[in-house]
Order: sequence, then C-alpha cells, then structure tokens
Amino acid sequence: MDGVQTFETVLLLLAAVVALHAAALKLKLPPSAALLVGGGLLAFIPGLPPVTLDPELALVLFLPPLLFEGAYYTAFGRFRAHLPGIISLAVGAVLFTTVVVAVVTRMLLPELPWAVCFAMGAILSPPDAVSARAILQRVKLPRRLEALLEGESLLNDATGLTLFRFAVAAAVSGTFSAGAAVGSFAMLFFGGVAVGWVVGRLGVLAVRLLRDQTLIVTTTLLLAWGAYLAGEMLHVSGVIATVAAGLVFGWHQHVVMPARVRIQGSAVWRTVVFALEALVFILIGFSLRAIIDRAGGLEDVIGSMTGPVLCILAAIVAARFVYVFGTDGFLRLLKRIGVKRARPLGGRQATIMAWTGMRGVVTLAIALTLPAGIPGRDLMQVTAFAAILVTVIVQGGTLGWLIRRVRPEDGDPPPKVSLPEAEAAVAHAKLRAAEAHAYDADGQLIHPQLLEQLRGRARATDRYAAEPDGFMDGIQSHFAVLLIAIAAGRKELIRLHREGKIEDEVLHDLERDLDLEEVGILFQRGEQVDLR
Repeated sequence: MDGVQTFETVLLLLAAVVALHAAALKLKLPPSAALLVGGGLLAFIPGLPPVTLDPELALVLFLPPLLFEGAYYTAFGRFRAHLPGIISLAVGAVLFTTVVVAVVTRMLLPELPWAVCFAMGAILSPPDAVSARAILQRVKLPRRLEALLEGESLLNDATGLTLFRFAVAAAVSGTFSAGAAVGSFAMLFFGGVAVGWVVGRLGVLAVRLLRDQTLIVTTTLLLAWGAYLAGEMLHVSGVIATVAAGLVFGWHQHVVMPARVRIQGSAVWRTVVFALEALVFILIGFSLRAIIDRAGGLEDVIGSMTGPVLCILAAIVAARFVYVFGTDGFLRLLKRIGVKRARPLGGRQATIMAWTGMRGVVTLAIALTLPAGIPGRDLMQVTAFAAILVTVIVQGGTLGWLIRRVRPEDGDPPPKVSLPEAEAAVAHAKLRAAEAHAYDADGQLIHPQLLEQLRGRARATDRYAAEPDGFMDGIQSHFAVLLIAIAAGRKELIRLHREGKIEDEVLHDLERDLDLEEVGILFQRGEQVDLR
C-alpha cells in the first residue's frame, strides 16, 4: 500500500468512525462496541485493502496521549487518597489474573511450557485504559469507585507489559529469576515516576515562558509523547512516565495556564482523544481478519480454539471477581479487628468493580509482538482478540444496566466544603478584591456598577448555599431568559454578517463572546458541559 492509498484508507476509517459512532448514539449502544464490531465486519469486505495494526506503532501512537489526558483530568486528591487500593488493583489484580490464566492454560494445554502460559496471562491480565475511558465516561459511579477504576487503568498497563516481557524472555531463553524480575519492576516503576516528574515540570516551565496559546496547546500534546519516549529511551516504564507527567502538569496547569488556553486546549484535546479512541477500536476490529488468516482460517479457529478460548475468558472474569471480593473480605476482617484505615467497598461496589475489566489496545498490541516461533502464538492472538470483543461488548455494554440494578452507594465522606459553599466563598473573595480597587486615591467610588454587580452575586450565592434546591428552582427561568437573549443576539449578529454590514473578524469576535457567555450560563444552571 503506497502513501496515497494509506491516506485514503485513513479517511475511509474516519468516515466509518463518524457513521458508526452516530449510529451507536442513536441506538443508545456503547460506541466502543459498535466501532469494534463495525471494524471487524468492514475487514471482510471484498476488495478493501487490508489494514494491519503495527503493535509498536500502536503503543507509541495511541497510548501516550490517552494516558496523559486521563492523568491530566484525574482528581489528584482522590487519586492520592486511594493510592493503596489503586496499587492493589494495578499490580495485585494483574499478578493474580496472570497466575490464574497461566494455570488454566497449562491445564487445558499441558504441552505448552509454563513460560508461554504466563505470557498468555500477562497479555490478558491488564484492563485497558482506552476501553475503561470509553465505558466509564458514559456511566455515573461513586467517587471512590471512580477513583479506583481510573487509577487502575492508568497504572496497570505497566505491570502487564513488564510481566509479558519477562515471560517471553523466559520462554525464549528457558531461564527466569523472580528476584531479578521484582528488582527490574521496581526500577521501571520508580524510574518512570522520576522521568515523568521531570517532563511534567519542564512542561510547566514551557507554559510559563511561552506566550502564544497555540504553541502552549501544541506543547501539551508533545509532553505526552515526550514523556513516553523519554521513559522508553532511558529503559524505564514509558507508561508510568506518561501518567506521572500528566499528573504533575494537570496539578500545576490551574496556576500557570491562562483561561483562554484552557478553553482552546480542551477543545483540541477532546478532538484528538475522540479520534484516537475511535481509531483504536475500529483498527482492533480490522485486525480480526489478519489474526484469523494467520491461525489457518475461520473454520480452523472455530473448530480447534473455541473450547480453550472460552475457558480462558471465563478464567479472566472469575479471577477478577475472586480478587476483588477476596481483598474486600480481607478489608472487612481488618476492620472487624480494629484497623481503622481499612475501608471495604461493600458488596455493591465490589460487584461493579469486578465487572469492569474491559480489555483493549494494549492486550492486542502486546499479543501481536509475540515472536513468530513461540509455541501457542496463534492461540494467544485469537484469545486476545476474543477477550477484547467479549469484555467490551458484554461487560461494557451491560455496565450501565448493572449500575442501575445494583445501585452502589458512595462510601466516601462528604467534602468539607460543598459546591454552593465554595461558590459563595469565591464570590465573596471577588467582592473583597473589587472593593479594594473600586475607589481612587481620593476615596471617590469609580466603579459603582461593578461593585453592585459583585455584591448582588455574593448575596445570591449566600442564598444558594443556604438553600440550594429552592434557589435553583427560582433562578432557572432567569437563565432561560438569558439564553433566549443570547440566541437573539447571535441571530442578529449573523443577519448583520449575511447582509454584508460587518466583517468576518467582527463576526468571529462577537460570536466567541456569546459562546463563552452561553457556556458560563449552562455551567451555572448545572448542565454537563464537557469541554474536554
């Protein structure tokens, strides 16, 4: 396939992404499942050029920006508070699932060496960050559960990739050292944290030095790939480096990044993440054809691999349930004997946690890197695709239904300051600052309208903090009138432009002001306005 054909194929894939995503939204289906199935069906269209997912390119192209964006928007306070639980899932659950899958694979296929069975477990054990993002952003979860799942999806790829490399090395060389593996993992993890911290701080410095907002947004994109490549170049975990850089930069961006850059950057990142996530799933679907062809055709795959694949998939799901409920039972035991820091999830949240084990691009990418001569290679690749297909469609597709049936309760303590109280505190801070600068050197009031506006805002937020529900009921009509007024202003602006009475620059400037005003009102009335 030459360069022009490659470009045409990419355009075709993007068109398919738009069509499949729109159809999924209309039919109220998970878009990730629709893209996965749609890509698999498109792969078998006669005459369509084959599209292969290069594993190394997939990891470098897709993983860094998606991990960085996820870490950037992570609630760092909750991430830090729940770090022990996140580490338990990102390391403990991956290790446990790897062992379970290895044992089941060995029982089913005793002719396979143990190292190959552990490679199978390492491929299938880590739930995927991309799949988790695609599913979790469509459901509402308790804060603790959301923090655990988001944190796990950011860190567990590093564990899975490390286990896979050791398992493959053992399968090829025939030797394995547990002590060396633990030491190497520690170096990869903490080295990745150090590299990511440095890259994140360099990003903060770049934002302080740069003045052009387009350059700043471009720099944020470069940080994602820069952290990953720097980590890999220094032989530490690129995944951990990317996550650490995203956490550091996300923590400091509130102070160093101008508001206009945040608005522009959110729009850019939202588009980039949407395109990359969608392409990941449709390319995974496209890879089905190549995997089946390498395994000897569809009939051979169904005839010889169906039994082992189904058993291994059952082991994956069962292992997560056993680990989640086992650790939760251990926490309940610790709490019963008086350990105050032990906080079990409870049956409802544990059920949701156990069911959220979607696999994705990392599972397929590392399966495609298997050496050609390794035993069981075809089975591992077919099982990897089946795991992605089943977990994304079955688990991801039913997660919303399960949440509605189980109704997990939020066990985290309420915040010390509520949203209405915080809004009132901000309004009073603005008022105090304005009062200090509203008079000239002679004590003459020079900004009376501004001061009265801020005083009114402070009084309104005080009423909102005292009685949030009653206040919002009364102010909704106020917001509705403001939105009608903005729509009328926009209509008049477009009329002036269409009649040739204003230039394009005037249209864009005033339209931007109206857009920002409308978004602000939508935020104030409590609507979900996702600028990411």
